[in-house]
Amino acid sequence: MLDPKLLRENPQAIDAMLVKRGAEPMVEHLIEMDEKRRSIMAELQELQSKRNDISKQIGISKSKGEDASGLFDDMKAIGPRVKELEEEERKANQLFDTVWAGIPNMLDDSVPEGEDEDDNVEVKKWGTPKQFSYTPKQHFELGEELGMMDFETASKVCGSRFWWNKADIARLERALASFMLDLHMEEHGFEEQSVPSLTSQKSMFGTGQLPKFEEDAFVTNDERGLILIPTSEVPMTNYMQERIVQESDLPFRFVGFTPCFRKEAGSAGKDTRGLIRVHQFHKVEMVQIVHPEKSMEALDFMVGCAEKVLQKLELPYRVITLCSGDIGFGAVKTYDLEVWLPGQDAYREISSCSNCGDFQARRMNGRFKDMETGKNRFVHTLNGSGVAVGRCLVAVLENYQQEDGSIVVPEVLRPYMRGQEIIKKRG
Repeated sequence: MLDPKLLRENPQAIDAMLVKRGAEPMVEHLIEMDEKRRSIMAELQELQSKRNDISKQIGISKSKGEDASGLFDDMKAIGPRVKELEEEERKANQLFDTVWAGIPNMLDDSVPEGEDEDDNVEVKKWGTPKQFSYTPKQHFELGEELGMMDFETASKVCGSRFWWNKADIARLERALASFMLDLHMEEHGFEEQSVPSLTSQKSMFGTGQLPKFEEDAFVTNDERGLILIPTSEVPMTNYMQERIVQESDLPFRFVGFTPCFRKEAGSAGKDTRGLIRVHQFHKVEMVQIVHPEKSMEALDFMVGCAEKVLQKLELPYRVITLCSGDIGFGAVKTYDLEVWLPGQDAYREISSCSNCGDFQARRMNGRFKDMETGKNRFVHTLNGSGVAVGRCLVAVLENYQQEDGSIVVPEVLRPYMRGQEIIKKRG
């Protein structure tokens, strides 16, 4: 959520940001709503003050034994209007807060302008895609031919866009997650968190998934309206919900491995086979909670952590900066990592690392006590995939495939596979 002061001090910056993101300007509408609710508040405060004065006068009159009936009549005349204004104020505030909560984050000056993903800017490439002497297969072809991916059973049991991994491929998936967690904890100083897969609507609002992305969420019929997490960013970042920490406590670096749940309503007909777009997937997620002056530095660090995963797996990738028309709702700046998939002959997203500034912290009221001023300030929050395990499995299967359909186990994963070097069809 943006700082409300921005609307009064620099409204043009909000409209400029909206235009840059490809949205319609709406500051004029916001200002009208803000002025209306302020007008209601002013009238209400004036009548409340008048009512308090009358109440005092009644007390004085009674203490003197004077007739206060006229004052009671004045009090009764004010009462209905006060109630009307209180209801008008509630509705005006609710309307403004709803619209204000739907305004996306301000963008860093370094974010390139553009309309969509075609305007994203490549900033780095690592590794050289392997040249195959045959036409490389896609991951689902490899998995099904090995007898270790069973999409037919997944569809029968759960419906479309689900997966069913078996045997050595299921084990390889688990090995990837364990490798990533160990790397981020041992080399990068993250602290592992084991968090719930259900979260509250308040927490989803805190990280910006609600109300904007409500249609993408799996909401339970529990009386509390609990929601299956779209990523462990939601519970881990909400560690700061209604919390004040000491400046010396910062930064927090959290890493978690969880299932993630998202509806893919907006991608009908795209990636209908395999693990690229599914309703449930696994991800190792990184979250940082930092001092405001350190967040851009923390973003670069987080990108480097995600890169290290792919480098150790020897998977070619590229880093791109998302343009203004493609960047997420709550992000100040975002880098995506795209891994090379030879079966698709294309780079595909495997990690997204974002600096959200104080946008999420304002929504969840997460602050730290500034040692110099003694005042409470909002923290900055960052999140990044470290990385998406399912998509990393796709990349390993496609990049390490052999002509006979077997899969070479990357060297860094072999300790997690009890030394196994090759995945091949059994029997």
